[in-house]
Amino acid sequence: MPHHPDVTDRAVRALIEAINANDREAFAEALTPDATMSDDGSERDLFPWAEKEIFASNGRMDVVSASEEGRSLIADYRNDAWGAMRTRWDFTIVNGKVSRIDTGHA
Repeated sequence: MPHHPDVTDRAVRALIEAINANDREAFAEALTPDATMSDDGSERDLFPWAEKEIFASNGRMDVVSASEEGRSLIADYRNDAWGAMRTRWDFTIVNGKVSRIDTGHA
């Protein structure tokens, strides 16, 4: 299931689709040029993190619950490096694009 019905924010939907399609170009397109992120409370460099945790390891996100139009998610996330885990994702949206991702174990 690529989307949860409560994920109505277009930028978040585009980001989830890009992750699940392993599409680096669509992922970058859904983000602001200066997008930032944290993982379990530690600041990370977004694109190297995404390469390792999403693209090189076949990451997939299955949304379990969503609030704030999908800007706050609980998802089952799986990749070849870590297997499956329950994760939380919080997105900040600026001008229709994701400007910040805060993720970590749920």
